[in-house]
Amino acid sequence: MKRLLALLCTVVAVSALTAPAQAENNTSASDSPQRACSSLTAPRLPGARVTSVTTDIRPAGDVAASSQSPVVRSVPAVCDVTVVLTHPGADDHVTTRVWLPLDTWNGRFQGVGGGGFSASGGESGLAAAVKGGYSAAITDAGVSTDGSTPSAWALDSQGRVNTPLLENFAGRSLHEMAVTGKHLTAAFYDRRTFSSYWNGCSTGGRQGLMMAQRHPQDFDGIAAAAPAANWDRFIPAEIWPQVVMNQAHDFLSPCELNAFTQAAINACDRNDGVADGVVDEPDRCRFNPRALIGERVVCDGTTHRISKADAEAVASIWAGPTTPTGLRLWYGLNKSTPLTYLAATALTPDGARVGAPFPISENWIKYFLERDPAFDTSALTYADFEDLFRQSQREYNKIIGTDDPDLSAFKAAGGKMITWHGLSDELITADGTVDYRKRVERAMGGAQRVDSFYRVFLAPGVGHCAGGNGPVPTDPLAALVDWVEHGEAPETLPASTTTPDSTVITRDLCPYPLHARYSGHGPTASADSYTCRR
Repeated sequence: MKRLLALLCTVVAVSALTAPAQAENNTSASDSPQRACSSLTAPRLPGARVTSVTTDIRPAGDVAASSQSPVVRSVPAVCDVTVVLTHPGADDHVTTRVWLPLDTWNGRFQGVGGGGFSASGGESGLAAAVKGGYSAAITDAGVSTDGSTPSAWALDSQGRVNTPLLENFAGRSLHEMAVTGKHLTAAFYDRRTFSSYWNGCSTGGRQGLMMAQRHPQDFDGIAAAAPAANWDRFIPAEIWPQVVMNQAHDFLSPCELNAFTQAAINACDRNDGVADGVVDEPDRCRFNPRALIGERVVCDGTTHRISKADAEAVASIWAGPTTPTGLRLWYGLNKSTPLTYLAATALTPDGARVGAPFPISENWIKYFLERDPAFDTSALTYADFEDLFRQSQREYNKIIGTDDPDLSAFKAAGGKMITWHGLSDELITADGTVDYRKRVERAMGGAQRVDSFYRVFLAPGVGHCAGGNGPVPTDPLAALVDWVEHGEAPETLPASTTTPDSTVITRDLCPYPLHARYSGHGPTASADSYTCRR
């Protein structure tokens, strides 16, 4: 789970269109970086008041690892700007950080997104962007950087939802970060125009979609991977596996859960004509978990027999959330997806196995739906779950749903957007991304028109933002830059992975709804042996 939380909280992003006109600095980095840095001022931000601006020259070197991200080495020297602002009446303090490379700028601005309940990817996100030549910005949105819990900010002193801070987190602070970052970039380099990109995954992916929907002129290009869109639905849906196990009084061990996943992969691996441990189209996998009833599984030296209750629980988890009468509410996990995150269990000191809810989903319910940090989600019935699911939609869709299919303003502004999503994502099912893409097509005149500015690529076997058994996109941001700056729409996204025996597997991910099909000849580990077909 720590790996997934780290991925949720590690995101990089990029943004810039035409820079704001009021670049008040009269000294550019080409003249004197130190003087240009110290004389930078913040832009005017409607609805906000800037309380402080500090600048400093940060020398070249390594950026230390955090609990969220690894160390980033050999980061160039930057002008480090911190802008603090507040929104009158909100009692908030929002910090935006902007790093401006002193002599390695590539002429582009990059916004850096967050993960989980954190709006920011931290200094490591800035460092990765700057190392790539970008000027870069992050915002904390005035909330905690703890991606797993909103306990420090979700409720006010009266126990009510802190709506201004939720609005900051949902999108308001992202726009202010973009305006601030581009203003400072324009002033520091004495450039009026430059390219801008967003590059984020998970919450960072949702942030990218939010910008396309509500602030369509902030970014030229948006790379929104595994987006946490449909937030009001998929976040409560993540507790569904726990509800299923609690209601059945049947808590499967990680070993037993993995047995079901592996059995599904074994049964459906060859559906695409290649035996590679990857299910290319998990929605066409017809494996029935009841086929394992009676099978023995050895876990930590102890033999377990798969029961009917075990199989029924997994079937319900795969099917996804429903009402007590069987009406689907949201999508379930794909059969090739590890179940050990959302269906996690743990042993109590006395040896009993109990559910271990994914903290982001559990805390959404505790703080934003029940408004009670002590609420016990293990007591939820199926009827309770439906009530909470409906409440989440009703109260939060307009604030943070991030599911508006009307991208006409983004298209009119010349924006381009790429989304890729792993089909074995442990946390955010790719079905939500496909659902959104289909709604965009219906709203905007069909697939061909949408492909002209927004493309989706599905990655078989890939987990949340990375990992898994399948090839992971190698540089989707580069593909986005080519599309924005050279008009070269990506026909495929190059992807690769290395197996435990050091075999390098390459694949070209195809734009939805196409799939990479084996040609019948050539090495199955090579992208050259596949073509994009339905």
